[in-house]
Amino acid sequence: MTNATNINVTGTSGAAARRPLAFRIIIPVILAALLLFTGCTMAPDYQRPDAPIPSTYPLQGTDTGKVEGENSGETAAPPAWRDFFKDETLRRVITLALENNRDLRVSMLNIERTRAQYSIQQADLLPTVAAAGSSTNQHLPAAMSQTGAKTVSRQYSASLGFSAFELDLFGRVRSMTEQALQEYYSVEEQAKSAQLSLVAETAAMYLQLVADREIYDLTQATMVSWEENHTLIRRKYEAGVASDLDLSQAESILNEARVNLASMATQVGQDENALALLMGCPIPEDLPQVRRLADVTPLMDIPEGLPSELLERRPDIRSAEHQLMGANANIGAARANFFPTISLTGSLGKLSADYNNLWDGASRTWSFMPQVSLPIFDMGRNMAQLDVSETDKEIAVARYEKTIQSAFREVADALVARQYIGDRLESQEALVASTQRSYRHASTRYNAGVSSYLNVLDAQRSLYSAQSSMISTRLLRESNALMLYKTLGGGWE
Repeated sequence: MTNATNINVTGTSGAAARRPLAFRIIIPVILAALLLFTGCTMAPDYQRPDAPIPSTYPLQGTDTGKVEGENSGETAAPPAWRDFFKDETLRRVITLALENNRDLRVSMLNIERTRAQYSIQQADLLPTVAAAGSSTNQHLPAAMSQTGAKTVSRQYSASLGFSAFELDLFGRVRSMTEQALQEYYSVEEQAKSAQLSLVAETAAMYLQLVADREIYDLTQATMVSWEENHTLIRRKYEAGVASDLDLSQAESILNEARVNLASMATQVGQDENALALLMGCPIPEDLPQVRRLADVTPLMDIPEGLPSELLERRPDIRSAEHQLMGANANIGAARANFFPTISLTGSLGKLSADYNNLWDGASRTWSFMPQVSLPIFDMGRNMAQLDVSETDKEIAVARYEKTIQSAFREVADALVARQYIGDRLESQEALVASTQRSYRHASTRYNAGVSSYLNVLDAQRSLYSAQSSMISTRLLRESNALMLYKTLGGGWE
């Protein structure tokens, strides 16, 4: 496709004064034909493919079919992120990430870039009108002059017109513009998806940091307890009450605690670095160092009875559908290649050999050059391009359907996890309580000389493991609520 930017100027005879009238008649006719025909395209009517997913979620009675009518589930959509995350510190962390994260910044700049590309493509729908002025000066020596004397010739021109503007009778340019528009919409949805992922990843990393800090504090407290036990066993050993085996076992579990503490310190530091990267800036010094998940305001629960339209709200599904609609528009452009291409070039201006007479009425000039190009033999190029565009659409359909299937699976996984998270929390709390009793009984029996110190060590390890798992299970509950929020497309302000 050729953009209309050049201007052609031709000389005129003495009858040029009468031709601008014809030029002024032709131009309105061309514009009328342009407005009449350029709204049509040869692209097939777009039809959204049926969603290739089951009618219900696993373990849920939620209908995933299309919901019609006024009560279509919009009121059941997840809340805006500021309402979903009620913890003030977490809100501040997410706000910093949205303001400073570089990946999100790139996604937003991609929107601007795609918008500009669409504007470039859209400009081809109308002719590009340009003004031009030129001066030609030529000196001929006497040997080359027809008069036998040296001569100097000059020509001045000024014109206004357009060049090689394609009259889009068969919708080729319109289809390409539609494809560029759908690409812009797709990139816009991709940026929303990046924003949603950033919010979820930042919240998840912050919760992970708090949980690891809590496990670190638990490990440190456990190590202090094991240091006290080691000191007690060493004194008993020096007094001849405890055996060398008891002292060795106490030293082993103390060293194990030191290893665990160093490992958790490393994990906390790495969590802080990861959070700073997501935030796009160092963690503010005045940000509260929350060290227990219980001190974080719980995330809002997504209610039961999830409508199917929540899946349609997901930015990645919308992006895939816009890609499909763009591929559908490309078929129209490929079909239009089989039909004639009509381009127009025209100009209206002044032409004179004397600059002083350039603006006289007698120096007017105009030109109008329509051109028609009809493909006759192209070695199957146009047919191959049509096959490519139709195949691209089938690929886009498959990607769109796969995106829906992946989204359905993510929601289903989150719902299945939520179904049993309560049982896991209850069982884990019972496990912590039972291991605490076991540790007390083992300590009492050892102090009474009834059992060996090995039983105390096993009980201590089991208690530490159960308490650490309890923190991880509480984190899992928050992570599940966050995952369900993300997989449903989040809420937008």
